[in-house]
Amino acid sequence: MTDTQAQPPLARFDITAEQISHVVAVFYARVRRHPVLGPVFAAHVQDWPEHEEKIAGFWRNAILRERSYSGNPMRVHVSREDVQAEHFPLWLELFHDVLQTELPERTARQWGALADRIGEGFRTGVVAMRQPKDQPPKLF
Repeated sequence: MTDTQAQPPLARFDITAEQISHVVAVFYARVRRHPVLGPVFAAHVQDWPEHEEKIAGFWRNAILRERSYSGNPMRVHVSREDVQAEHFPLWLELFHDVLQTELPERTARQWGALADRIGEGFRTGVVAMRQPKDQPPKLF
């Protein structure tokens, strides 16, 4: 590589695209069986392989810094009225379980910390964007 060529951005932590796809597939297999999350996802996902690839692209973008995702996940979550703030802790608990069973400990912790930040951002956004404009903000 010459000095004039751009260096690819560094990954946040050591993981492969294949590992990301595997975690996403295992996670959504568990989501489909989850008594609370399963029905919510089933109401919106018609093509599971397509959804899993889109979400794997989201994580490759967030972790490996690929340009493999386009979309507005906050808007998607807020626009689905059956997606509630209390679903995010359930999602994160299930996601952490998958990370811990499918990845080396360090990688699971690193990805889990990123998922916590993103999940909390979505949870907070769902609460804030659905808040009536004339009421004080909910801080929890």
